[in-house]
Amino acid sequence: MNSEDKIRLFGFSHSALERELDRVEESLKIDLGRPEENERDEDYYPQFDQALRKEAAVMGEHYELFYCLEKSIRKLVAETLEAQHGETWWDTQVPDAIRQNAKINIQREIDSGVTLRSEEEIDFTTFGELGEMVRNSWESFDPLFSSQKAFTKIMTNLNMLRGPIAHCCPLADDEVLRLKLTVKDWFRLME
Repeated sequence: MNSEDKIRLFGFSHSALERELDRVEESLKIDLGRPEENERDEDYYPQFDQALRKEAAVMGEHYELFYCLEKSIRKLVAETLEAQHGETWWDTQVPDAIRQNAKINIQREIDSGVTLRSEEEIDFTTFGELGEMVRNSWESFDPLFSSQKAFTKIMTNLNMLRGPIAHCCPLADDEVLRLKLTVKDWFRLME
């Protein structure tokens, strides 16, 4: 068997194994933690420089981490305020300036003719405004967080780290480390 045949056989074996693992995951309703195949736009994606695509893949990991963190913080804020203050928490517990800014952001999306990002007003607030909402209703969050000063420091650090991630700038190695440490700090804050 020549090298080309060996490579072809390896490819077929790999494809068969992937299909079998897909079948197992589907039939048992489990996730084996296998990486999902990226469906790239084959018309445009290959036109970008390889180094840029590699950088994007690295930054994608940081984006995913921050996405999960920010979505979980938004959920925590909304659920905590609703549990403490009822369904009208948005109107009674959120500072007027934040509610007005969210209203402007909602109208901007309506006027743009795009699909609204969410039906929840909290999703139209900035990350910094989330911190303000917690500090404004600290008594509701006091049992969740070990320190208001620590909360403010961690949220400020996260907001600074969010900038390059959200605006397509690569994170320096030190900032990658800072991101991981700050996320670790966030979870320690809730112990």
